[in-house]
Amino acid sequence: MNFRPRPHDEPEINLIPFIDVLLVVLIFLMLTTTYSKFTEMQLRLPVADAQAQRDYPKEVIVAVSADGRYMVNRQSVEGRSVDAVAAALADASSRIGKEAVLIISADARAAHQSVITVMEAARRTGLSQITFATQSTAQAGER
Repeated sequence: MNFRPRPHDEPEINLIPFIDVLLVVLIFLMLTTTYSKFTEMQLRLPVADAQAQRDYPKEVIVAVSADGRYMVNRQSVEGRSVDAVAAALADASSRIGKEAVLIISADARAAHQSVITVMEAARRTGLSQITFATQSTAQAGER
């Protein structure tokens, strides 16, 4: 019989597996996070079930509010005429180039004429690639 006292090992906390799990969770959250673009004006976009919006490297964003005000790349446009919008678009596209994509982000309650004004200003400026920003049915239900 062996009656000698056994040596007691001190318990230790190993942090390496804990750090590994936290890094995996952090990477998962970074990959699954969606980024959205917000404009300065509060807009309620029209609802459409379409493909997800792509990010264009050279884009000019025009926001049209319900009361007919315009913003070009977050800069307010003075006036509501085609000439005023065309001047703002020309200024914005001169920094980017003529291959820029025009994204019209119009409020769902905006007048049809306001959107046509932006399209006419884009034609005068020479911007031929135009797309419209919408929201999905699921996003519309959240509001």
